Amino acid sequence: MIDDTLEARTTEAAEAERPRLRIQGVGRDFHTKAGVTHAVSGVDLDIRRGEFVAVIGRSGCGKTTLLRMIGGLLAPSAGSIQVDGKELWNGSRVDPSAITKLGFVFQESNLFPWFSVLDNIALPLKMRGVGKTERRDRARELAALVGLSGFEKSYPRELSGGMRQRAAIARALSTKPDLLLMDEPFGALDALTRERMNLELQRIVMETTSTVVFVTHDIPEAVFLADRVVHMTPRPGRIRQILPVDSAKPRSVDLQTTPEFNDIVRALRHDLDEEH
Repeated sequence: MIDDTLEARTTEAAEAERPRLRIQGVGRDFHTKAGVTHAVSGVDLDIRRGEFVAVIGRSGCGKTTLLRMIGGLLAPSAGSIQVDGKELWNGSRVDPSAITKLGFVFQESNLFPWFSVLDNIALPLKMRGVGKTERRDRARELAALVGLSGFEKSYPRELSGGMRQRAAIARALSTKPDLLLMDEPFGALDALTRERMNLELQRIVMETTSTVVFVTHDIPEAVFLADRVVHMTPRPGRIRQILPVDSAKPRSVDLQTTPEFNDIVRALRHDLDEEH
């Protein structure tokens, strides 16, 4: 009995230490009539459970390509991607059991216009065969979590851009993903709404303890949200540097006025400027 208990605790400890996401030697080539384009090359990255990692770099550096490979949407040409120790890809085929651990939020909310907010949030659960009462209860919980209480019966056309993105985040969280992948989710929003959404996202992530990979062009946004910022080089996309952001969470907008915050932002901007 003691041996069984010890073995169980050892297994739990090993699980806790294992990265949520492990990327090893990952690359992606695109073959066209003009030749081969090396979009991403030799990316190695471990992401811990509950960590928020932002990925930045110039347009065309492979940020979105990398995220699509992590999300099971695009097969790597080389390397390995593991989610909780399980291989995501077997050649060009994705492991269905690994993909269930992922949630995706794009720059556009991609809500179905003929569905209400509640039905949009509940859609992934419906597709998995979850009963109507259970999925609608879960959707109401998530609507409250993202600040959409009272708008459950509204349609996407009746919402602001920020509210539509809240609904998209709630939909991505509906299946309780272990890993939330976000591709420029606030890129189309005005500056004030974007700032509010950054605060909301921080709150949501802290409440759900999600692990997040967040692609953005906005350096201050990356530094404000992330535990680490990954800077990718121009094509072929490689990791140039990884900068930790040690500021305690939750963070207020006042953080952006501190010397520590601005030192990191300046360092990243300087390195990006050097890439011309």
